[in-house]
Amino acid sequence: MTLPAMTSDGHILFGTRIIRMFAYGFLSVVLVLYLAQLGLSGGLIGLLLSLTLIGDAAISLWMTTNADRVGRRRVLVAGAFLMLFAAVLFAATDRIVLLVIAAIIGVISPSGYEVGPFLSVEQAALSEIVPGKLRTQVFAWYNLVGSFATAAGALCGGGLTQILQQAGFTSLNSYRTVLVLYGVMGVLLAVLFARLSPLIETIHSDAPKPRSRLGLHRSSSVVLKLSALFGLDAFAGGFVVQSLVAYWFHIRFGVDPATLGGIFFGANILAGISALAAAWVAARIGLVNTMVFTHLPSNLLLMLVPLMPNLPLTIIVLFLRFSISQMDVPARQSYTMAVVAPDERSAAGGVTGIARSIGSAISPAFAGIFLSNPVLLGAPFFIAGALKVVYDILLYRSFRAVKVPEYERGNTC
Repeated sequence: MTLPAMTSDGHILFGTRIIRMFAYGFLSVVLVLYLAQLGLSGGLIGLLLSLTLIGDAAISLWMTTNADRVGRRRVLVAGAFLMLFAAVLFAATDRIVLLVIAAIIGVISPSGYEVGPFLSVEQAALSEIVPGKLRTQVFAWYNLVGSFATAAGALCGGGLTQILQQAGFTSLNSYRTVLVLYGVMGVLLAVLFARLSPLIETIHSDAPKPRSRLGLHRSSSVVLKLSALFGLDAFAGGFVVQSLVAYWFHIRFGVDPATLGGIFFGANILAGISALAAAWVAARIGLVNTMVFTHLPSNLLLMLVPLMPNLPLTIIVLFLRFSISQMDVPARQSYTMAVVAPDERSAAGGVTGIARSIGSAISPAFAGIFLSNPVLLGAPFFIAGALKVVYDILLYRSFRAVKVPEYERGNTC
């Protein structure tokens, strides 16, 4: 499947996605090492990272729910400068108060995953400039290039610090170099976002519209229902985040870090590629069916992982799971953009994204308890899979009749 031809705005938005995800991966591999070099204790580092995620969520909620009103381009440029702000403060000081301010207000990704207002606003902007029938296909490529960019950024961030240290830089200064370059990438993003045309903005009618505090009007109930369901899915996924699954492999089979890196590099490549199939499947069975019917077997495979008797079979089942695990993501994103009004898309993406962030932030603590008990070692996989099956059933029952016209081909999606 090839990427559809796009306007210059589309090329810019794909370029900013690649640069940003590269930047997140670039910094994520050294951020905790840098904070440790500053002399922060493990407890303070954990608190700082939590504040980073909480701050990102709060800032993102405000920015995305106002983006369609104040202008998507302005919000994207502001988000880019918040990346620069965080990088400058983190690189310039070891004072915990200033680091907390940078963590709460600035945009930094401790995990390498998407944070800040960018994802929701970019997807809303892309929805303005691509035909509805191509939206899922474009989102599939958008997710794929982001996954590959994150992997490349992590590789380059770790490699650069090693090269600098071999050249005589102290560990602290090598990590600071990465932070400075992260800030430079924020400036580059601001320049690119500023070049976006007015075509990415929503068109407002003169008729007054009742609007909630979340930047929504007619679609409030739909978005809140989707948010609750997506939050449940993310809560389930939090039991099996990559770092916890890697730890499980280490406990269960004694897998060394290098091998773990190879396993999850392969798994993430498969996950990224699987997203490309979403548009092809959605064109034939509809968006909701794609979300549910590709997700269900993925969840069943997830529950099979801890039942495998040896490492090779476990890796095979994990790879099978990842090979279809991301097919629902472009469909989910496309569906959210399709069932709301054009001037609600940024807000809808922001609200559903925050619900997912909150959901996924809760469950790892419970998973850690299970992993500390040999008897309950497989529990996170079973709980995650079961909750995701419940999510699939509820999603299908709630939204199978909510139609998306460009995907109506004899189905009720």
